[in-house]
Amino acid sequence: MTENANANAAVAADRYAKSRAAHASAVKLMPGGVSSPVRAYRAVGREPVTVVSGKGAVVTDVDGNEYVDYVGSYGPLILGHAAPPITAAVSKALQRGATFGMPTEAESRLAQRVVDAVPGVEVVRFVNSGTEAAMSALRLARAASGKDKIIKCTGCYHGHTDALLVSAGSGATTLGVPSSPGVPASVVGNTVLVPFNDLDAVRNAMEQHRGEIACMAVEPIAGNMGCIPPEAGYLQGLRDLCDEFGVLLLFDEVMTGFRVNYGGAQRLYGVTPDLTCLGKVIGGGLPCAAYGGKEEHMRQVAPDGQVYQAGTLSGNPLAMAAGIAQLDALAEDDFAAYAQLEETSAALEAGLRETAKQAGCPATITRVGSMLCVFFTGEDDAPVTNYEQATATRTDRYAAFFGTMLDEGVMLAPAAFEAWFVSIAHDADTTERTLRAAVAAFAAAAKV
Repeated sequence: MTENANANAAVAADRYAKSRAAHASAVKLMPGGVSSPVRAYRAVGREPVTVVSGKGAVVTDVDGNEYVDYVGSYGPLILGHAAPPITAAVSKALQRGATFGMPTEAESRLAQRVVDAVPGVEVVRFVNSGTEAAMSALRLARAASGKDKIIKCTGCYHGHTDALLVSAGSGATTLGVPSSPGVPASVVGNTVLVPFNDLDAVRNAMEQHRGEIACMAVEPIAGNMGCIPPEAGYLQGLRDLCDEFGVLLLFDEVMTGFRVNYGGAQRLYGVTPDLTCLGKVIGGGLPCAAYGGKEEHMRQVAPDGQVYQAGTLSGNPLAMAAGIAQLDALAEDDFAAYAQLEETSAALEAGLRETAKQAGCPATITRVGSMLCVFFTGEDDAPVTNYEQATATRTDRYAAFFGTMLDEGVMLAPAAFEAWFVSIAHDADTTERTLRAAVAAFAAAAKV
């Protein structure tokens, strides 16, 4: 090696030195050194990058490396990192106090925006996480129906509450652990599994357990086994089957709510559920989620009714301020943000598809609005419509793709079964930078 080559190799080897040191310290203090399993990077054979800041569409790590970011905190940062409307609103709210454990007017202001936008929500209750929203909505569905069983789709993730952590997507799929030790068989014994996008399976389940099903829970756009859109007529078919069998329909829109449309997937597809879970975008990047639905059901929640649910930090004034600022920004100029998101996301999708073909790397690109995913399939545009097809894709190729994208300055989720998230801070320049990196990344994946 020449002196310059030796110097370049040393620089490359040291590029992630501070991240490695930070992770080495973290593993002594936390399981895997992380606060959520996917962040450990084990599914892609790397060590995690430790981030110190984000601005717009870019994040910077402790080593000073910059990346075009498509993680976006897994969905909420639809305006980008450190968006001025959010930072200003939170800063102002913080001057008044971080938390009270008492009502604030901000709760009603955000609630009004949610009720006005989301067709299936007449009354809403704020909580702190998507898991808490799903857990609470499930309890309400059982109380309102007087039944115990639920139907969920294999690969759909509704948080880590016991009854729903069976054949789940997200990190559970990535780590090869579709359920978890510590979940009693008696709890998941009331959970009936069906494939996503399969109406016949839902009908069969409802007939087999007639009179026993409290609700059908589904991500209207699957986002935790990659991004998998509903097939034409699927969501309306679920609505019809639930009406026929007297079952409540629960849409988990923690990821899709205000992401694919201002009123969520239910407004995008014109199908109204009985209960809805929301999160991510409604908190503007702060911990916030909600569940809501028809008034006749939601009035059964304490203190109006007997279905108990509580939370000290629920409706936190900082999260409420961030959510209000974010939703107001998305609604500006007749929802112009969504047109921009669609334009940027469509260009990215088309570019990724063409780049994969040029590299001779078979792939399927799925997208709904500003959510998309790259599946490494056996042939170009092979169908990926359910969990079985998603998990049959080449995760080893994704690992190679991920690593090259990271080294080329593009941050993706360190798991093959997570969506990419585009923000309004992404533009033609970030798309060009992403596609330049993708040339090398698809080539690396094709060699695996």
